[in-house]
Amino acid sequence: MTFLNRTDTPFFKKVSLAIKTFSFTELGMFSIFLLICLITGLSLMWTLNTRFLVDVPHKGGSLVEGIIGSPRFINPLLAISEADEDITSLIYSGILKATLDGNLINDLANELTISEDGLEYTVVLKDNVYFHDGEPVTTDDIEFTIKKAQDSLLKSPKRLNWIDVTTRKESEKKIIFTLKQPYSPFIENLTMGILPEHMWENLDSDQFSASIFNTEPIGSGPYTIKKIKRSSGGLPILYELAPFDSYALGEPYIKKLILRFYSNEDDVLSAYEKGNIESLSSVPPQKITQTISNKTTVEHSPLPRVFGVFFNQNRAPIFIHKEVRVALNTAIDKERIVQEVLSGYGNVPQGPVFLESFTKDGSDDIATTAPPSKTDAAISILTKAGWVLNPETGIMEKKIGGETTQLAFSVSTSNVTELKATALILQEEWRKIGAEMDIKVFETSNLNQDIIRPRKYDALLFGEIIGRDFDLYPFWHSSQRNDPGLNIAMYTNISADKLLEEIRLTTNIKTKIEKYKDFEKLILEDAPAIFIYTPYFIYLVPRKINNLTLGNVTTPSERFMNVHDWYVPVSYTHLTLPTNREV
Repeated sequence: MTFLNRTDTPFFKKVSLAIKTFSFTELGMFSIFLLICLITGLSLMWTLNTRFLVDVPHKGGSLVEGIIGSPRFINPLLAISEADEDITSLIYSGILKATLDGNLINDLANELTISEDGLEYTVVLKDNVYFHDGEPVTTDDIEFTIKKAQDSLLKSPKRLNWIDVTTRKESEKKIIFTLKQPYSPFIENLTMGILPEHMWENLDSDQFSASIFNTEPIGSGPYTIKKIKRSSGGLPILYELAPFDSYALGEPYIKKLILRFYSNEDDVLSAYEKGNIESLSSVPPQKITQTISNKTTVEHSPLPRVFGVFFNQNRAPIFIHKEVRVALNTAIDKERIVQEVLSGYGNVPQGPVFLESFTKDGSDDIATTAPPSKTDAAISILTKAGWVLNPETGIMEKKIGGETTQLAFSVSTSNVTELKATALILQEEWRKIGAEMDIKVFETSNLNQDIIRPRKYDALLFGEIIGRDFDLYPFWHSSQRNDPGLNIAMYTNISADKLLEEIRLTTNIKTKIEKYKDFEKLILEDAPAIFIYTPYFIYLVPRKINNLTLGNVTTPSERFMNVHDWYVPVSYTHLTLPTNREV
């Protein structure tokens, strides 16, 4: 049996004979044409292959992340710092879990039903949900966690969320939460991590904060602790996490997640630049361009935080005059602050409501016409109200009650880079209109304890962390004017109070939005504060991490919302960590 040589076929013989008849020039042209066809064909095949190739996630790979601070309370009831909250979100899971689109889905829960009157929330747990030590998660653990959250001796930051909520176990899988009155944001509380009762039940409330379980925790979340490295002083400086194969939403893909902790911003940035870590969050906007590499993706998402100047009319009578508050607001170039202070990583809010669909309706009744510049507009507002510039001091003055009142006041703020830079711009802008502003800077802990809680400030440059449920009641209801309330503008308006109360009882989203629009109109009319910017959350991650999307984060720790879906492509998993990354 013989095999036919393909080059002996009539077609190839004809082509071969034809080529032999080519001149040198014709042969060159034919070769070029053949090469172009070959390149074009290969390119087309590569494009089709790339377009239709689906990258299937697989288990493997690693990520090394740097975090500022040292975790003390890896505990859903006690976590306060970002370091605490970051690792808590990886170790623990709740009844529900937030998603990238801002909704809530079942986590430990298999089923959640809400009664028609909004007073009862019935939860049925999934089968086969476990803690990292293999013990099953039951309603005993849920009831225990809630009762500890409610314990006044524990002083949990979550206590206010659970006051007046009662629990009733129907079985190991079924539990009912009962509220005294409807409260639509309550469902958000069900995302709180659940503690294992069998580990904590023998500890009194005053022993909770000292327990070793706060730094060596057991939860039911996507990752479990594999290794801990401590400093010479005993503080955790590194956690190596491994995926939990029984996680309720599925075992995570990334095999090794290493968290390294640094004492300050400079140290973590230095570690990133040296390659000791691959990702970090809460990066100062000004340092992004000098920090990122070509192997980095900059993920960012608006945070539901509104930063502004809140006037304390009780302490500084100068702010009783509406034209002063409006003029100060008018004089600010807020876009300048977003660009210079935040390097563009932020937005200018319309008001206190963090909903992009909201727009400002109407205008202030004092400034009816707009002069050519913000400075001129602000000066016009003041002069129409009787304020006169003193040429010697450069400060606006007005005769009030027979006495000369100067447009002078102080603004208190935190020792945070962005806030200090914002304060300097405000001082510059307001000086142009004859307003004298004194800047008072405090360490954040001192500001909260000594200034904000007793309301000892003329005006406060600070931020409100609103949260996913957009509940503004704690920030603007008149009942919240004094500590521990968060109404730092000391705002009082009966109509606004009524709207905030109604919003809390409303479950219909459209109705809630309409009420928030009405509330925002009242705020913009009364001008109790100046709303300057809403910042972006910024996250630097290596390009190798796939399926990472920030979505609607409300706190930095929520960057891990879908960490169980992240994966590293096969081409990266054979790489080893640099030798200077100790694990």
